[in-house]
Amino acid sequence: MVTNAEVEDLGEQPRSPFPKTPTGIKGFDEITGGGLPAGRPSLVCGPPGAGKSLFALQFLVNGVTRYAEPGVFLTFEENRAEVVAAVDSLNFDLDTLEGAGRLLVDALPLESELVDTGEFDLEMLMVRLASAVKKIGAKRVAIDNVEALFATFDRPVLVRSELRRLFRWLKDNELTAVVTGERGEGTLTRHGIEGYLSDCVVVLDDRVVQDVATRRLRVLKYRGSTHGRNEYPFLIGADGLEVLPITSLGLSQDVSVQRVSTGVRGLDEMLGGAGVFRGSGVLVSGSSGTGKTTIAACFADAACRRGEVALFFSFEESQPEIFRNMASVGLDLADWVEQGLLHLHCERPTTRGLEDHLAMMQRLIQELSPSLVVIDPVNSLARGATAFDVSAMLMRQVYYLKSAGITAVMTVLSDESGVEQSIINISSMVDTSLEVVMLNAVGERNRGLYVLKSRGTAHSNQIREFLISDLGVDVVPVVIGEGGVLTGSARIAAESAERAAAQGLSRESEELARALEDRRETVDAHVDTLHADFAAEERLAQRLIEASEGRQAAVRRDRLAQGRRRTVRNPENEP
Repeated sequence: MVTNAEVEDLGEQPRSPFPKTPTGIKGFDEITGGGLPAGRPSLVCGPPGAGKSLFALQFLVNGVTRYAEPGVFLTFEENRAEVVAAVDSLNFDLDTLEGAGRLLVDALPLESELVDTGEFDLEMLMVRLASAVKKIGAKRVAIDNVEALFATFDRPVLVRSELRRLFRWLKDNELTAVVTGERGEGTLTRHGIEGYLSDCVVVLDDRVVQDVATRRLRVLKYRGSTHGRNEYPFLIGADGLEVLPITSLGLSQDVSVQRVSTGVRGLDEMLGGAGVFRGSGVLVSGSSGTGKTTIAACFADAACRRGEVALFFSFEESQPEIFRNMASVGLDLADWVEQGLLHLHCERPTTRGLEDHLAMMQRLIQELSPSLVVIDPVNSLARGATAFDVSAMLMRQVYYLKSAGITAVMTVLSDESGVEQSIINISSMVDTSLEVVMLNAVGERNRGLYVLKSRGTAHSNQIREFLISDLGVDVVPVVIGEGGVLTGSARIAAESAERAAAQGLSRESEELARALEDRRETVDAHVDTLHADFAAEERLAQRLIEASEGRQAAVRRDRLAQGRRRTVRNPENEP
């Protein structure tokens, strides 16, 4: 085994990166690691209407406008006017680019009357193409559609030989080329050889699933380079072809420690008293009628109250329906729309494919720069799509919103057992998951809500009753009775009984307090009487003491008088 040190001693140079030419097609350069192989031909194949011609033209236009690389577009199916008109709606101004000498459109529509006779080769075509390349100094070439050249020829050996010459000529002239071809029966192309000659093969597909058309792109082959090998959804929008890969999504987005209110006071308390993290993903799941849309509307209302912009995507209700329904619970969303803080986009999910919905949402998000986005419900997007497609789309949307610091609130319809449908199992991608359930007791169905998870927060593990009324929305603690959790009228009855018991205890306490006060007054009165008796006895004793002291003084005086009478000589000091 040769070590790195030995490699250095041998003087070996590190391998240079594979040279690539960026296409400028959003998403495609990400899954190919930089674009198409530079100086080599690439094949773009697929059925009619898949977007092959647009791919080729967008490759050339982006090369001129973004990378200063002139290009030649050679087509055999349409005349020049048709080519220019076809991409005019995409803001591809081919006339201006041609006038600047940076692009050349060479249209050679082949007549259907062509017949197979005599010898045939592509020598004159390569001469014509070489002249066009030299004229504008082209670095990029697009040939659309190479299959049309041999539509009337029935000699496979000749066709393959000429195709090999054409691809070799493109390589020898170091032209980064896109060659389009129509799909054959059981083969990538009609003649089945272009894929072997190309250094990169891109397969486009346009399929219909449950009456909904979806487009897919796959890089089938890429010599000398790693690439994404999955099928990726793509769409043709206002800016041309756009690929929507999920492999390009990283996990390096910034996070915020700021908390934002859910708009429901009791729910904020369950989430630690401060709501959810800004820029996090929130999933509200539950069966039909549990109030998922109402909770999502509360999120939007709270954002608007903070003076922030909120964007609400609804795939089941129209804007007037949302206004009416939310007004019944005290949420005036129409006023926020008038103030320009709330934007509603209401559309049936079957009006477009899954990737079109994703692109539409991202365009509105980029245009409005909201702080909160609501998608209600995500289940609707599953119509006409596979479980993987929906999960991939939602994963990209959640990560896209997180990377932009936008709080995402999504609702999902679960079955009656409260378990989310497996095809929409996206709970692992969100930070906070709320579950709204129906609690059946004493002949009533009442709503309950609990926090399934909330990453990074100390949240409640209790099931609380979720109240929706004309007074608003609130979450209150449930009452635990002998039969379990009590909600609705049972909870109200239990609370009334508790209040009655509390009132009884209060009255008993008041009676005890009054009895104690009466006893205190009696004791105080008795003490006052004792004090009075003691004062009287004290006065009597004082008088007795004074009388006793007077008698003692009189006795002393009598004894002194007796002493003087018994003495013959009067004292000197006596008169």
